[in-house]
Amino acid sequence: MAFADVIICCLDSIRQISEHIEGATIYLDAGCTESFQFLGAFPLLLELGVHAVCSLEDMSPLDMVVDWSPKSDPARKVVVFASRLLSDSHRYVLRCLSTHQNVCNCTIFTSISEIAHSAYPDSPLGPDAFREYESLLVQDYEELLKRCEAKSKQSGESNAKENLIADDDGWSQLTSSKEETSAVESGSGAKETYEDEPTGHVEDVGQKLFVSVHHFPLILCPLSPRVFVLPSEGSVAEAYLSAQHENSLSPGLPPLSAGLPPDGEDTPPGATLTAQFLYHLAAKMDLKTEIYSLGDLSKTVGKLLTDMSSLYDVGRRKRSAGLLLIDRSLDLLTPCSHGDSLIDRIFSALPRREPTSSPHMKGSQTQLKHGPIDLQRAPLDVQIPLKFLREEDSTTESFQLLESIEAFLHGWKSRNLTFQTVDLINLNTKLQDESEKPFRSAGKILNGSFVSAESFRGTPYLEAILDRKTKDGSVLIRKWLQEALRRENIKVNVKIRPGFVTKSELHPLIKALARSDSSLMRNKGIIQLAAATLHALDEINSAKWDALKSAEKMLNISAGDTSQSLAAQISDLINKSAVVGSHVKKIGTLEPSQGILSFQDVLLLIVSGYILAGENFPTSGSGGPFSWQEEHFMKEAVADAVLDNPGVAKLKFLNGLTEELEAKFNKMNSEVAKEESMSQLQSDDFDDDQWGWGDEDADKNTKKEQVYGDMQLKLELRDRVDNLFKFLHKLSSMRRRNLPLREGTFGVESNFSGDLYTSKGLIYKLLTRILGKHDIPGLEYHSSTVGRIFKSGFGRFGLGQAKPSLADQNVLLVFIIGGINGVEVRDAQEALSESGRPDIELILGGTTLLTPNDMYDLLLGDSSYI
Repeated sequence: MAFADVIICCLDSIRQISEHIEGATIYLDAGCTESFQFLGAFPLLLELGVHAVCSLEDMSPLDMVVDWSPKSDPARKVVVFASRLLSDSHRYVLRCLSTHQNVCNCTIFTSISEIAHSAYPDSPLGPDAFREYESLLVQDYEELLKRCEAKSKQSGESNAKENLIADDDGWSQLTSSKEETSAVESGSGAKETYEDEPTGHVEDVGQKLFVSVHHFPLILCPLSPRVFVLPSEGSVAEAYLSAQHENSLSPGLPPLSAGLPPDGEDTPPGATLTAQFLYHLAAKMDLKTEIYSLGDLSKTVGKLLTDMSSLYDVGRRKRSAGLLLIDRSLDLLTPCSHGDSLIDRIFSALPRREPTSSPHMKGSQTQLKHGPIDLQRAPLDVQIPLKFLREEDSTTESFQLLESIEAFLHGWKSRNLTFQTVDLINLNTKLQDESEKPFRSAGKILNGSFVSAESFRGTPYLEAILDRKTKDGSVLIRKWLQEALRRENIKVNVKIRPGFVTKSELHPLIKALARSDSSLMRNKGIIQLAAATLHALDEINSAKWDALKSAEKMLNISAGDTSQSLAAQISDLINKSAVVGSHVKKIGTLEPSQGILSFQDVLLLIVSGYILAGENFPTSGSGGPFSWQEEHFMKEAVADAVLDNPGVAKLKFLNGLTEELEAKFNKMNSEVAKEESMSQLQSDDFDDDQWGWGDEDADKNTKKEQVYGDMQLKLELRDRVDNLFKFLHKLSSMRRRNLPLREGTFGVESNFSGDLYTSKGLIYKLLTRILGKHDIPGLEYHSSTVGRIFKSGFGRFGLGQAKPSLADQNVLLVFIIGGINGVEVRDAQEALSESGRPDIELILGGTTLLTPNDMYDLLLGDSSYI
């Protein structure tokens, strides 16, 4: 029996298109690059005969160096993998085609299906989306060539192609015509030229360009063979899940489940794209799914999946599997919390790659007539700092890098060599003057990242620590380092304490294993993972995480007592952050001390506190879980913290007051400096009469204006704080407004008592009840095609189909719409192991990987509706 493995399934899908990519230059957009990185697909691409793999958004004329090989085919073959809509990727594809010489074949693989393209709101493509785009791409390509040819004739140049890719002409021409190239219009006359061509192929007789568009659905990021998320910069992850209305929390989260799922035109594009992805994922894995859903948006996705099924799909020989769809909004507390998970610590502590393109640069998503604000997910590509491996010779490497660049420029182009040499000399001088600052390019070279199949081949390191606690995972990584050192015959004098891992233990082990280049290349997987753990266990990151974890524990304890106790605990946290803010203002730095919580950290704790209050004190107040007096004290504390903290003026709920708050902070700083200077003057022996200017009235008027301005600022600030607490009221009412929670899905715990069960999140509780074959109110089953036939036709003769149980399935695919975190991966594994069903294959997926920082951004940050 074949085992469910998303990595193997994705790699097999790449092998199936080997005839298209053999001998081609491949361009990956940001989402596909992230996916192929986690898949470890780059060695496979080279094995299948790919000439080069390049970035689509960062495309450069230097990508054409593959033509220098005498074995390369002069007739260029370009293949593009896109995780976004064709209209969003169009300008990048056009730039790629116009830059390469002798392009005769362009194949585009998009992860968005043809049906999804036509169903997307305000999409410029119709039902025959792929064929339409093929024609329009060729038409835009021809028009661009004609403009460049006309421009080259005017400038006296004969070679249009050479002019197209020139540094000053081609790029500026393409940049100025972005709006023209990104505007895809239907009904063009170019389609008539290709009517006799077979579907999927278009030929431009003048330029001999063949274009074909195909669907390649398996663009995902597997954290292990059975745990995956979607690429952060793909259309599926970036499409909004909820438009702004009464029950919505964020565009990146499903709305509260009030029992009224959206229908028709109100269906958010995120639901449509998610349904299309899951349908094709199940088809590629040869799974016949029985669909269950919990939550309004999940029900919408389940209905879309059911409508896409057919008798052909049901009749094929496929493995039966249960697909469980869950709304993230049913449990916001788990991803907001700082749980005991090494993976969550690593992804929270490490810096991420900068997004390839900002949302306002995209095409159709920002042009929606009724769409929400732009949704931008944090890239999954973490930047693991590896500079400490070469600290002693980092300056030497920087100069060697500069010499290599200079030599390359000598061979690449000589006409601007003088200016480039001057620039390199300036860089050398800068490096000598600021030797303590790393050279930027060298710093990028000394950054690592997670590459699942390539770097972790042999022992699945990342998979092994995915569901580990911080202590267990770090001990396991130290063990792997010791085993690697023994294989390399490297001896290190480090005192190892059993059962506990410290930074002082990991640091020398990693440096010893990476001392030689050969050992570094052989063991780069464990070295990168150990370096990421080292950074997560750093004193600053670890102290802050532990402080937040301790604060959340205190909130949980207070929530089990009284609302007064919880309100006092929240107010105390706010006041402490105000003290930190005033201390930061005095010392002149925006970095708080180690382990001390910032105001942004406290805002996330307030979110957790209100969710806990809503679960424990649902009827304490008319508008919220606290009394008017308790909430009044918290509001005053928040307002004072904002006025005392110079680093919070740009928080989203303070929009409109940013300039006023910054002006107040600057004025306060200037007054402090003025008072210090006046005190210094008063200490000098000067005659007081010569300083009497007679401006007492002017000073009084100035003070009156200042008092009026301060009062106006405080009134406007209180309005913003009131709006913030209205949003917190919505979060506290989730148990009451979420229909599955209100019906008692997890309220009746007679068979599941104990602190361990109550402290677990939604995934653990849900899987425990499902595998124990207990009823779950609110869980909806979506009948298959055969089931609908029995229900509508043969059901009248008593031949109805019995409702299947999820516990009877040997394969369970659980997908959380909105995202998952590392703690939930461990909870799912624990629920499965406690069920006594080792035969069940559990696949866990989510829209994205959520850290507490991501939850702050979704609820209170730039990606929120607040």
